[in-house]
Amino acid sequence: MLDVGTRAPEFDTVDDQGEAVSLRDLLAPGPIVLYFYPSDFTPVCTRQACAFRDRSEELTRAGVRVFGVSSDGERQHAKFREKYSLPFRLLCDPKKRMARAYDVSTSFGVLPGRVSYLIGSDGHIQANASTSIRLGPHLDFIDQVLNRYPSSTGR
Repeated sequence: MLDVGTRAPEFDTVDDQGEAVSLRDLLAPGPIVLYFYPSDFTPVCTRQACAFRDRSEELTRAGVRVFGVSSDGERQHAKFREKYSLPFRLLCDPKKRMARAYDVSTSFGVLPGRVSYLIGSDGHIQANASTSIRLGPHLDFIDQVLNRYPSSTGR
């Protein structure tokens, strides 16, 4: 996992709709959460995505946008996003280049990692969380993000 204060690595990829995406473009409007997860439709990954979904209004009011990243392709991401009514885009990393650049390590040498980053509009990592199976640290991470960027309308 990359340390707080590190410059977030630039990337170019596509999202669940096939649209080109780069870190530079995502940061233009403000800070983002970039969370890496193993795969669409798996139990913990689904709970993680739904946790971000369930707090998305608070995050939006705070000016923070969320983007999920896994090695799944556009079609799989689109189905996952639709089934769970995810209000944020899912980014494709089929060759795991982004995961390597963001130091998302594997668990037990096999399972893709689960890492969340808060990236400020200046491109630096402001907070992070990492676990392989447990979801708790990522739920706490959402609270950290909201404490760092409180909404103007209160929580």
